[in-house]
Amino acid sequence: MDEGKYSTLLAALTAVPDPRQARGKQLSWSLILTLIAGALAGNARSGHAIARCLHDRAAELLLLLQPERGRLPSESTLRRALRAIDVSSLELYLAQFAQPITTTAPADPALVVLLGQAIDGKQLRGVRTHGVGVHLVSLVRHRDAIVLGQVAVAAKSNEIAAVPRLLAGRDLSGTLTTMDALLTQQAILRQIRDQHGDYLAVVKANQPELLQAIERLFAEPPLPADQEEWQRDQTVSKGHGRLEIRTLECSEVLADYLSEVWPDVRQVMRRTCVRQVIKNGTTTTTVRYGITSLPPSVAGPSELERLWRGRRTIENCVHYVRDVTMGEDGGQAYRANTPQALAALRNGVLNLLRRRGWKNMAEAFGHYAASLPQTLELIGARPARL
Repeated sequence: MDEGKYSTLLAALTAVPDPRQARGKQLSWSLILTLIAGALAGNARSGHAIARCLHDRAAELLLLLQPERGRLPSESTLRRALRAIDVSSLELYLAQFAQPITTTAPADPALVVLLGQAIDGKQLRGVRTHGVGVHLVSLVRHRDAIVLGQVAVAAKSNEIAAVPRLLAGRDLSGTLTTMDALLTQQAILRQIRDQHGDYLAVVKANQPELLQAIERLFAEPPLPADQEEWQRDQTVSKGHGRLEIRTLECSEVLADYLSEVWPDVRQVMRRTCVRQVIKNGTTTTTVRYGITSLPPSVAGPSELERLWRGRRTIENCVHYVRDVTMGEDGGQAYRANTPQALAALRNGVLNLLRRRGWKNMAEAFGHYAASLPQTLELIGARPARL
C-alpha cells in the first residue's frame, strides 16, 4: 500500500504552516503537534485531556523527546495552537498522507475493479452546547475506512454546496462514489462523471419525479420484452440476533429516458431489506431506490449490492468510532478552529491505525496509551526532528 506524499503522520502535520508570530515561538511547532497527535493516539478526548496526559507523563516525555528548552507546552499553549492552526492546510496534508493508494491489478484484465468510496456529513454535536455549529463532510473508502478528505460546510450553507469542494481536483477514475439521497443532485453527479468517476446514489422524496419513475417501473413484473434488462440478486445473513434478507433488483429500462436529465444513468435499483429479530419474530421491511452510472456489463445486482452496503462504512467505521470510541460527540471545545482541527487529527490517527492493521480501535487506543515509545514510533516522531 502506498504511503502517499508523506511517509509518516508527523511529516504531514509539520508541513502545516506554523501560525505563531516569531516573537512568541519558544517551543517548536513539531513538538507541539507531536504531543497533540500522540495524546490522541492514546485516546485523549479533549484539549484538557491532552494537557492532562502530558502532565501525568511529563518525566517520560522529557526523557524520550529531549526538547530544546527542557520543558513541555502548557495547556494554554496547546489550546492556542489548536485554535490558530490552518485547518485548510491541515486537511490538505492529511489527505495527501492518506492517498494515493495503488490498487492491485486483477488477474483477468477484462475484469473491472471499482474502488468504492462514500460521501457523508457529520455534525459535531458537542459544540452546539455553546451555540456553535460545525458540520463536516468526508470522503471515505469502503474497503478499509480510510478517510480520503474532509471539508467544513460553510455557515448558512449545506452539504450540497460543500461536496464540490471535497471532490474538486480529484481524479476519480476507477472509483464508484456512493451517497445518500440529500446529495442526489444533478450537479454533483455531473461533477463525478466529469472527473471520470462513477456513482451510486440513493433516491428519496427530495427528487419526487425521479422516485416516482423508479417506483412505477418496479411496481409491476417486467414485460417479456424487458426480461433481459431486469436482474435480481438475494443475499441472506444471520448475526447479532437478526436474520436479514436483502434483495436488489436492477434494470436499464429507464436509462435512455432518465439520462436526459440525470447524468449518464445506466441502471435504476430497488433494494428490499427484510430484518427479523430471531428471539421474538418481529419483522421490519425497508425499501430503498437508487440510480447508478454503472452499466450491467460492469456491475450486476450482486456487485451493486456490495457497493450499496459499502456506503455504510463511513458511518459505522469512522463517524461512530469518532463519536463513541474517541468521545467526539461529547467534546466541548468550540473556539475558532479547534473543533475541526481535532476532527481532522482524529481522522489522521484512525487512518494510521488502520494502516497498521488494527481492526478494533478501542484495543488500539489501549495498546498505545500504555506505551509512549510505541506511540511516538507510530506517528513518526524522532528526537532529532524536534
